[in-house]
Amino acid sequence: MSPVQFEVTTVATPEQVREALTDFTDRRLQTWNRTLDPKRYELRDHGEDWAVAREATPGSPFWVVARYDWSNPDVIRLTVQESSYGGAGEGSFRITPTADGGSRVRVEWDNTGARSWQKLLLLLIHRGPMGRIVSRLWSSALDRYAQSDDAPLARRPRPPEEAAARD
Repeated sequence: MSPVQFEVTTVATPEQVREALTDFTDRRLQTWNRTLDPKRYELRDHGEDWAVAREATPGSPFWVVARYDWSNPDVIRLTVQESSYGGAGEGSFRITPTADGGSRVRVEWDNTGARSWQKLLLLLIHRGPMGRIVSRLWSSALDRYAQSDDAPLARRPRPPEEAAARD
């Protein structure tokens, strides 16, 4: 199966995006409340620049236990250690700044080893409208995070009219 690829554009700074993606505290459920099922979420282990968590999207029949690694400042990687579909996979998130102070996130994800009946369902999820829906949900979550009290004030993007008044 070919990898899933999509891009997310957000007002969140690259630092805020990185924080939102690597925050495995209780805030993770708040930040990703529309894409992360709290009933199936479980942080299994974590360190300074890695975490292992069980995650699923609400309404999805699939869950994964993934190891996230953000030791490389240019990319956040994840590796599926366990899954409901019996397969594995790898993914990455590459964050780049945009000219307006926000970010673009390039998401790549590859599922391997799924059972034959699950390959069709995964294909529909990845190739159908779900990619665009997930991209919009992620963009919305990151935009909310950028404006929340959880995002450090010093790095919170200023509204354009406020930025113009100070410059």
